[in-house]
Amino acid sequence: MPENWPSARELMTPRPITLSTDAPVSKALGLMRSEGIHEIPILRNGRLAGMITYDSIARRSNLTLSTKVEHLMVLPPLITASTRYPEIARELLSVGLRGAPVVGKKGELLGIVSRTDLIRVLPDLSEISQHRIEEVASPANVVLREDDPCAPLLNQVRMLEEHPIPVQDRTGRIVGAVGLADLGRLLWRRSVPGKRDAPVPTDISGVTVGAIMNSPPLTVPPGATAGDAARAMSRAKVSSAFVVDGERAVGVVAQSDLLGLAVGRGEVPPELSDVYVQIHGLRGSGDPDALAEIDQLVAKGLKRVAHHAHPTLLSIGVSPHAARSGDATVHARLQTDRGIYFATVTGWNFYASVTAVLDDISEQVQRDHESAEHRRKGQPGRRRPVDEAPADPEIERKIRAATSDSDADE
Repeated sequence: MPENWPSARELMTPRPITLSTDAPVSKALGLMRSEGIHEIPILRNGRLAGMITYDSIARRSNLTLSTKVEHLMVLPPLITASTRYPEIARELLSVGLRGAPVVGKKGELLGIVSRTDLIRVLPDLSEISQHRIEEVASPANVVLREDDPCAPLLNQVRMLEEHPIPVQDRTGRIVGAVGLADLGRLLWRRSVPGKRDAPVPTDISGVTVGAIMNSPPLTVPPGATAGDAARAMSRAKVSSAFVVDGERAVGVVAQSDLLGLAVGRGEVPPELSDVYVQIHGLRGSGDPDALAEIDQLVAKGLKRVAHHAHPTLLSIGVSPHAARSGDATVHARLQTDRGIYFATVTGWNFYASVTAVLDDISEQVQRDHESAEHRRKGQPGRRRPVDEAPADPEIERKIRAATSDSDADE
């Protein structure tokens, strides 16, 4: 990997905040809120045992805040001080973490490196910072209103893990955003030292989106670059931005979208089984049969693409249509060593739509490959006369075969 990619040693925050395995969840939440962090390394006898994350807590809204953090720990990826930027991005995205511990040769905790650390230096990385924001942004198809109730958001936790949802006022103007942390503040209260944990509200039906939204939201204009968005996120200390055309949100870009540009850079092309795949907005995504079917469709699609390019990251977004029951739009974005490809299909059959977008992208990649081959073959020493039409490859093959046979007869 090129030496110009920064390493974890250069990016990490040394001496991070940690907790012991017997610390209560309430203490973890208090630290996350006061310090503005989403992950905390957990130590057992001074050695790294795992991490507690905001996401892992959010999935368990009915837990008791006195629960020990060791019961909610996740295993982080292995990142060493010499791990480079693209590999750090791939590891964080593949496990869905916003940060991960950096360990030494003996497994000791050296620091923590986060998506925010990577975003901070992204504007200085010319290989990825000049991509247009439209190449990585997801459509902003789900929009909330200030007077919408918060209760339905409890079923949107998976979506909120990916990026916040824009909030409009009655005139359609974007005025705020609701993310996972905003929902968390509604579900849990900071514990009071020396007292019992404050009770979790049992009825949130009267709470509106406007009461918990983060305002004003960070916005970027169409045509901005990945570097512009990363710089704005770092300055505002947020993890996402909305692409706004006029007063309407047309897209949303998160830290994960920007970091996806670095996946596979400077590395040996990954095997198909190692290509990073992310799927947004899929309802019932915990169904093993559905996941198995999707996995097979994606594998077949990537196999076709691999004949002509090296895929590194596939992002699929699903946007249900409220007006047409059962219909949904499937958006796909594939990053390869040849470039970034897009496709969109709308229909009632999700699996057929996934197949269609992968077929479309495969055809785009194949056309680019064939065009590149024609350009390469069109640069020999002999210059083709202007009145000489290019030969059909199949006819040319038959002529060569026939000519060889005639030469042999002679």
